[in-house]
Amino acid sequence: MRFDLTDLRLFLAVAEAGSITHGAAEAGLSLPAASERLREMEASGRVRLLDRDRRGVTLTEAGEALLHHARLIMSQMARMHGEIGQIAKAVRGTVRLLANTAAMAEFLPARLAPWLATHPQADIVVKERQSADIARSIALGFAEIGVLSDLVETTGLTLRPFVTDRLVVVAGRDHALAAMRQVRFADLFGQPFIALSEGALQDHLDAQAARIGLRIRPRIRLRGFDDICRMASAGVGIGIIPETAARRCRKSMQISVKRLSDDWAVRRLSLCTRSDAELTPLAQSLLRHLESGEDARAF
Repeated sequence: MRFDLTDLRLFLAVAEAGSITHGAAEAGLSLPAASERLREMEASGRVRLLDRDRRGVTLTEAGEALLHHARLIMSQMARMHGEIGQIAKAVRGTVRLLANTAAMAEFLPARLAPWLATHPQADIVVKERQSADIARSIALGFAEIGVLSDLVETTGLTLRPFVTDRLVVVAGRDHALAAMRQVRFADLFGQPFIALSEGALQDHLDAQAARIGLRIRPRIRLRGFDDICRMASAGVGIGIIPETAARRCRKSMQISVKRLSDDWAVRRLSLCTRSDAELTPLAQSLLRHLESGEDARAF
């Protein structure tokens, strides 16, 4: 039974995605190449690793065993590269970080800048994901550090407080919402929406709408929170964004800001890892820096 690192990375990606197609894309392989590698892995071990059907793939008992060992191997490889890079100083180190939309746009840039400035040999690969996907990816070893909401399942992971993220509704100053004392998500349907073009936050809002049997139909989709506030101030419609972004925009735009009263609209964001022992020295350094931020102390 001979598996190389590309095989293991592919298998981890497929296991996380529950799909050979999506796993192949994550691993940077074409679908035919990925399918052939998986077939060769099963032929080499003389055991079926995946059960395939029209909805995707699930792991067999042998697949679960391989997943466990693949995680350990990839984690140890990352640690080895990190330690060698720290010693040699000539090899660049990379930390993989996953975060939801609010953390990506509002909190991480200011936190990451000083650390990167003092670690010239370090790179950070940041990807945006929904909190549930972040938890799964950290558990599978696809990234060292995650920033996610405490509303998702994180059993077996190590969490540290980061910041509190509250979602608010933004509208024009003369909008009817400005006079309301309390705003619930369900109250907003029938209103013209200004939505994000893509991202974890918009996926989260769409999921909450679907949960109560409704659907968000935006008039326009935009890429940033400032753009949503600008449209709202012009009377185009309403948007839902993090409170930090709304406060910033209110300084220069004519908008009304109302907090959503739904429980899920207040999210405590946490730093998430599998375990400190598995982190590379570089990742440990970044984790300590993120944990020591002013917002984290006030959490």
